[in-house]
Amino acid sequence: MSTLRRRIMGPSGDSTPESSELSRDPSPAKGEPVTLISDARLKELKSKRSKRRQGLIFGLGGLFGLVIAAFFANRHDVIRLEGLVDFNLEALLDVIPAGIINDAKDITRNERAAVNYDSFSVGLHLQSQGVRALHPVVMVPGVISTGLESWGTEEASRQYFRKRLWGSWSMMRALVVDKKGWKRHIKLDPITGLDPPGVKLRAAQGFDAADFFITGYWIWSKILENLATLGYDPTNAFTAAYDWRLSCANLEHRDHYFSRLKSHIELALQTSGQKVTLVSHSMGSQVLFYFFHWVEAPAQGGPGWVDKYVDSWINVSGCMLGALKGLPAVLSGEMKDTAQLNAFAVYGLEKFLGKDERCEIFRAMPGPSMMLPKGGNAVWGNQTWAPDDQPEQDLSYGTFINFKESNSTQSPGNLTIEDSFSYLLEHSESWYKDQVLDNYSHGVAHTTEEVEANEHDHRKWINPLESRLPLAPSLKVYCFYGMGKPTERSYFYREDLDPLSTLNVTIDTSLTRGSIDHGVVMGEGDGTVSLLSTGYMCAKGWHLKRFNPAGVKIKVFEMPHEPDRFSPRGGPNTGDHVDILGRSSLNDLILRVAGGKGDQIEENYVSNIREYSENVKIYEEDDTAKVK
Repeated sequence: MSTLRRRIMGPSGDSTPESSELSRDPSPAKGEPVTLISDARLKELKSKRSKRRQGLIFGLGGLFGLVIAAFFANRHDVIRLEGLVDFNLEALLDVIPAGIINDAKDITRNERAAVNYDSFSVGLHLQSQGVRALHPVVMVPGVISTGLESWGTEEASRQYFRKRLWGSWSMMRALVVDKKGWKRHIKLDPITGLDPPGVKLRAAQGFDAADFFITGYWIWSKILENLATLGYDPTNAFTAAYDWRLSCANLEHRDHYFSRLKSHIELALQTSGQKVTLVSHSMGSQVLFYFFHWVEAPAQGGPGWVDKYVDSWINVSGCMLGALKGLPAVLSGEMKDTAQLNAFAVYGLEKFLGKDERCEIFRAMPGPSMMLPKGGNAVWGNQTWAPDDQPEQDLSYGTFINFKESNSTQSPGNLTIEDSFSYLLEHSESWYKDQVLDNYSHGVAHTTEEVEANEHDHRKWINPLESRLPLAPSLKVYCFYGMGKPTERSYFYREDLDPLSTLNVTIDTSLTRGSIDHGVVMGEGDGTVSLLSTGYMCAKGWHLKRFNPAGVKIKVFEMPHEPDRFSPRGGPNTGDHVDILGRSSLNDLILRVAGGKGDQIEENYVSNIREYSENVKIYEEDDTAKVK
């Protein structure tokens, strides 16, 4: 494959003067606005050879289609991915005309120039303004960010020793050629929520654990590059990777994760003389919120620990009230990404990894279930109303799971969030129900007394509507998130009539009308997490005194989704849930906070989250008791 890559993309590393010139712009001078690529140049790149590009794609697509059709001819199964493992793509290149290969190189080079903007430019610009590394930085990744590698030495695991079974091409190959073995490693024991017998999967550590998901698909790498320009390195920056499959309680029980995180933060203050900046993304924000409660328990650091050791918490795209798509994932193994596939892709996916299997895998990982929606009907709406309903809507978001036909016990009628959660637990295995109820809570604490009592109940510690921010008056919380990208908000289901299926219901992918697309209704968010989840606590919840009694300062900076259509990852102005980690303005904000310049950041609201938040039916005992 290396030969294949070189023939299409040119020499690895793009070290030639030509490629270097195309992919790097000069660093900005002091005081000059950051321009990652000039407008004129971007316009030129976008318009260049559009017809030639279309012809190339059509030609290659047709040729590849013919080859695949011939490859699968006379097979009863439409897709068997095992057959692709040894398929010789280099032999295919030998029959492609040289002109097409040259066109591919040219297009790839131009696209690289358009989307691979200077990774260091944001940091270099701030460096020119005198910003330097100040606070030690600890990064807590999200659910897909951390690679998981095998440390098992039993016979079935030896072939995977030190190989990543999540977050690498080794995962892809294992999933294709040894699906049964991969599933055995990736799933946890349903009763204990820990490793099954003979299996030992652990989170990879260091920056390599989260900088890339698979080769070429960056996650934290651009943030690391820009931090480095200010003077950050492994002595003052740290990635707190964790096994996201585990519940928070088991993270500490098996891996001593929170004890290690506490020790590292204390050492960072001791060696630098500066309090720490914590940066969390997605599910990592819930993990960090749990840590705040764990570390302030009397048996750990005790009250005041956060105030002593933590300067600021940068909450990036935090799904503080959960991710709505998490519920259908564990209910029926589905979400928008599977529901909106074309028929051929659906057939192939179901033949390879069916809904039953996907649902089984999701349930056998208790960690992601911490992202089930929180706040119930008070946040997400009732049978007729939701706080983020739009005037032109013909269907309220309040009914989260809808049944077009309700004529059986499997399709009981339209369900709100609270109803849907109950329905999930009623139709799940007892071990999954026990894992969820023993580790998490999804309600609302309506009084200060309830909130304070919940400090002694670890199930409440991931839910900001049932527990409070730490008693840390000097702590600063920055909420940075994207918005403006259609995001799953509700679903249409039907009874699953497949006699081979073990599931009761499935998304009604045949239903497409009005706002319903293949059974999925979209709302506002960052493409993965709803705006109410990323924004409510920052815009309103943490301004209520019972959830923020110490008066921790909160700042919100929303970033609209403005993708570059020529970039597969959205470019420097994306607001996508994951791709935002490479957004230039987010990198700028993170570096300013880490460099001690967070006070220069002005709040930026673009969405209607403040209006939606006022509609959410969560109140203070005394409506005038707000955090100033």
